[in-house]
Amino acid sequence: MTTELSPMTPGLHRFYMMDRIVHGRAAAEALQVEVARLEKSNVFLVTNKSLAGGSRVAAIVRELGDRYAGQFAGVTAHGPRQSVIDGANAARTANADLLVAVGGGSVIDAAKVMQLCLRNSVRDAGTLSDFVVRDRGDPSTRPADADRWIRMIAIPTTLSAAEFTWFGGAFNPESGMKEAFSNAMMIPQVIIMDPQMTMETPMHLLLTTGMKAVDHAAERLASLKSNPYNDAVSSLALRLLSSGLRLLIAIPQTASSIATSIWGVHVDVRGCGGCPGRYWSRHRPCPWSALRGAARRDILRDAAGRHAMEPALQSGPSVDGRRLPRPSSRQRVRRRGRPGCRTRPAENAARCRRFPN
Repeated sequence: MTTELSPMTPGLHRFYMMDRIVHGRAAAEALQVEVARLEKSNVFLVTNKSLAGGSRVAAIVRELGDRYAGQFAGVTAHGPRQSVIDGANAARTANADLLVAVGGGSVIDAAKVMQLCLRNSVRDAGTLSDFVVRDRGDPSTRPADADRWIRMIAIPTTLSAAEFTWFGGAFNPESGMKEAFSNAMMIPQVIIMDPQMTMETPMHLLLTTGMKAVDHAAERLASLKSNPYNDAVSSLALRLLSSGLRLLIAIPQTASSIATSIWGVHVDVRGCGGCPGRYWSRHRPCPWSALRGAARRDILRDAAGRHAMEPALQSGPSVDGRRLPRPSSRQRVRRRGRPGCRTRPAENAARCRRFPN
């Protein structure tokens, strides 16, 4: 007698052009070790003005010693094209052989697009239009010119998870849009997760980027293309983020609360290779972390209905009865009906049957 097994859901889990993720060590110390391992001699920092004058960036510069080639601290919110070009030109002048991005999503995205500029000799903002993409491509396929790319190490200071992707954005003031750029080699070669690097980050930024990670995990749990691996990592991510964000509110900016949230983000993105969520928003010049941080109650409700073990989802984005910071009406994503209704009517109808009210 044979037992017929249910067919495995078709899918593909991709592994990216990343070497390693370092955790549990001070960022400056870990960076020194990684730079030596990679045998780089001209390390160029990319950051913003608020971090450039801080003690933690100063510690990184000291640890790099003779390998320090300079820094660009002109990255502003959304990474405007011109700031990306200015940074790439500065790195080119410094003869950089490695970029180190210290900051949140805007800084890390800017460093990614700087990599593209360095590889393709882009020296002015207008030329960037030739590299705007709609399809993010396959991050698991090593390109033929892989050895000619200047790689990056990311030291994140928020919970945006930009360091785990191979695509980045730069704001085009002419179109008023944040445009996408992508290449498998744009993902950081190394990520250094150090909770101490977030201590100078404003609380509202940590919370909104943390809710962005909650949104990602909840979307995948409610996805029609979910699978056991995705369910496992997304559920664990929600538990870690729920605990970490609670601690972050109760005991602001302590190493333990931030470490728990960082692990939540790390686990959260492990599901991205197998079951992507639905990215519904056009990139407009508004606070992206707040835009995605306004996690949609319908997505959270669907995920909670499917995964009753996640009580933190039942009441939407709140912890211990206290709602997380909510963006203004101008910053929120406004959609009609259930998620996906405007772009995927057939899929949405199937979702409504699967998750009835």
